[in-house]
Amino acid sequence: MEKFKLMKVVFSFMVIVGLAIPHGFGQSLLQSTYCNPLNLDYAYATRFDSLSYRSGADPVAVEFRGEYYLFVTRSMGYWHSTDLQNWTFIRPEKWYFEGSNAPTAHNYKDSVLYVTGNPSGSMAILYTDNPKKGDWKAVPSVLNQLQDPDLFIDDDGQAYMFWGSSNKFPIRAKKLDRTNRFIPISKEVHELFNLDGEQHGWERFGENHSDTVLGGYIEGPSMTKHKGKYYLQYAAPGTEFNVYGDGVYVSDAPLGPYEYAPNNPFSYKPGGFINGAGHGNTLMGPAGQYWHFTTMAVAVHVGWERRIGAFPTYFDDDDLMYTNTAYGDYPHYAPNIPGKMGEFTGWMLLSYKKPVKASSHVSDFGSEHVTDEEIKSFWVAEHKDDQQWIEIDLEKPGTVYAIQVNYNDYQSDLYGKPEGLYHRYVIEGSEDGAAWRTLVNRQNNYKDVPNDYVELDRPEKVRYVRYRNIHVPTPNLSISGLRIFGIGEGKKPSSVKNLSIARQADRRDALIQWDAQKNVQGYHVFWGIAPDKLYSSWMVYDDNELEIKGLSIGQTYYFAVEAFNENGISERTAVKKAE
Repeated sequence: MEKFKLMKVVFSFMVIVGLAIPHGFGQSLLQSTYCNPLNLDYAYATRFDSLSYRSGADPVAVEFRGEYYLFVTRSMGYWHSTDLQNWTFIRPEKWYFEGSNAPTAHNYKDSVLYVTGNPSGSMAILYTDNPKKGDWKAVPSVLNQLQDPDLFIDDDGQAYMFWGSSNKFPIRAKKLDRTNRFIPISKEVHELFNLDGEQHGWERFGENHSDTVLGGYIEGPSMTKHKGKYYLQYAAPGTEFNVYGDGVYVSDAPLGPYEYAPNNPFSYKPGGFINGAGHGNTLMGPAGQYWHFTTMAVAVHVGWERRIGAFPTYFDDDDLMYTNTAYGDYPHYAPNIPGKMGEFTGWMLLSYKKPVKASSHVSDFGSEHVTDEEIKSFWVAEHKDDQQWIEIDLEKPGTVYAIQVNYNDYQSDLYGKPEGLYHRYVIEGSEDGAAWRTLVNRQNNYKDVPNDYVELDRPEKVRYVRYRNIHVPTPNLSISGLRIFGIGEGKKPSSVKNLSIARQADRRDALIQWDAQKNVQGYHVFWGIAPDKLYSSWMVYDDNELEIKGLSIGQTYYFAVEAFNENGISERTAVKKAE
């Protein structure tokens, strides 16, 4: 409750002094928190793909004249925000990238915003000084078939193009002449770095890095300059896997030589409701706080089915870049909350594996899937009318602060970016299952909200939560997660006992074990290269061990574990060095 009081005090202060009231990431009501995956009105695949699936991937967020723009693979346009929270889709007057993968954007001294992408054939570089209007112009094509391009213009005006998407070729670069149509200054191609899965476990292919046959993919280069150093980020090992993440190499010059960051991957989210934190970019947001926008995997209907996530990002005293993904799909404070931006709210998951009943279901797509914390499983109702509902028994009363509805595209049969998509529903709460009151009212919503996250106007103490459908834009009503966040009235878990870490014969692997506890939903494993640098984490449900296969040979690691349930989080264990 103390966190909620603080949030309301901050909100009131902002109103009094006339600051912009935070709107929350996505398309939600006024709120001071956000929750991954971001609630954007993602586009569907084009008919060229022959399979209907909604997706957003390979994000590039950029600041331009004090406002923000978000470019995403095959989105038929892009999004605009004034606060890095509430995003509005722009259908530009002229746009060349309907089918483009991995767009990139660069703000050159607030005079021009440049964008380019990865279509087949020759590439154009677009530019405008009015991206809200979208009257883009094109520099004649001078570059050819550069996979996952990243345009970067240094403070001295020198332009560079970085690119790479391959399980064979490295990240490469060329110097460009910015004043002459971005023509390469010479034919020289600079090969910067490649994957080294023999040394870096996290670069190995497959779910949980388990594929020992295929090599990983290196892709999505993205440059961030911070305090005179160049942080060239890259993604690996494959977009559909839970271990998709971003690493970084650091240099004193754009073309290197580059040094591998010892805490790689610096952006990594293999556990929880939605996995993956790769192929992204980093920018500075309000109050100087950095954010890393990333690709997260759904991969139900096809491996390219994805969503966008955002994580607070930092540089420590040793100039190491790191991203906090702990509880990364739970509510966090939004970018405009002074002193709290990016921090975890402490609102826990009240709905995990709680009993569910529904108006109907199809085949094997039962209602229990909305509380199993698996975005890849889902409920499908027999109909999509206003007689459909789903009800969760939290088993004990809890104080609800926020709710997230994640819709699934079961047999969606939608393509591109159709006009007029929207979701309408009501969520009610009850203490006894008989008398109900409204918690979330979307009866008059006419926005497309595929991952709708709603922070309640005031917290509500309830035991039962019921979703009542009114309208969905898809042929079927399907939900992969009805997630209820708040604080239970029971006890937090006690501290984990008997933590052990066994580094395996293959030093890229480690087995972490601890004593199981009762009344625990799961555990969070933290690790890093020093006792005060436990920057990586993995959320583990219903188990008391974890095999990590993402370590680097020759690197020392330290570990700690904490337990959590709907009432809160235990004290973290003492940090333990891996032997």
